[in-house]
Order: sequence, then structure tokens, then C-alpha cells
Amino acid sequence: MRFMYIVTSSQPMVGPSPALMEAMQTISEREIKAGRMIDNGGLMPLATGARVRILDGELSVIDGPFVEAKEVIGGYAVFELRDKAEALAMAKEFMQLHLDHMPGWDGTCEVRAFATAGTEGACQIDARSRAAALA
Repeated sequence: MRFMYIVTSSQPMVGPSPALMEAMQTISEREIKAGRMIDNGGLMPLATGARVRILDGELSVIDGPFVEAKEVIGGYAVFELRDKAEALAMAKEFMQLHLDHMPGWDGTCEVRAFATAGTEGACQIDARSRAAALA
């Protein structure tokens, strides 16, 4: 199963400490070599982003920063794992790095399974396969 980890915090966005960066690099290299980590990355501050939204039938673009943001997504990772139990174990190990290397930081790692074809409630559009067939 494929899982996405979304790391959020309600604290002002600060970069990871050098010790945390090194620890995350170590765990990332291990998981990539094992074939479990597919992608990961940190996100730039809200001031560099924008939101495209539909509200009351109107499409609008709102440039960052977003004053109403209560939690900020700081980073993400995508894993291919056996099941939710393995995904939770990996998320706990990852968040322990933050606890060990950034005392005082508060945050959350949301673990979400990807919707795949055949999964109840999943979007049945497979754009990659369709694009490949049309090429």
C-alpha cells in the first residue's frame, strides 16, 4: 500500500536543526535503499505559495502568506509499505527524530493511504495509464 505522510505544525515555520537534517537524511537513505520511500521533501514558507479556490461558484487565486492558516504543512514523504501498522511504525520513528533533535517543537505527522483503483471510495481516474495509452 502507498502512504503519504504530511507533517504539520502550528508553530512559526523554522527550518530543521542541523542534527535533525542529518537524522532525516540517514533515515531517508535507509528507506530509499530498502525500496520503501518513493519521495520526500520540505516545503517553502507560505509567503512563496498561492491557493486556487472555488467559493460560491467563483474561482480565485490567493497569494501567500495565508493569515488564516492555523497549521502549516512543512514537508511530506511517500512510502510503499505493507499495511497501516507498518506505516504507523515508520511515522513514529520519523517523529521521534523531531522529538530527539528539536526540543520544544510541536507537530503532527498525518498518515494517509493513497486511493487506488478498486478501493472503495477511491477516484477511478488513472491519468498516467490513460496518457501512456494515448501516446
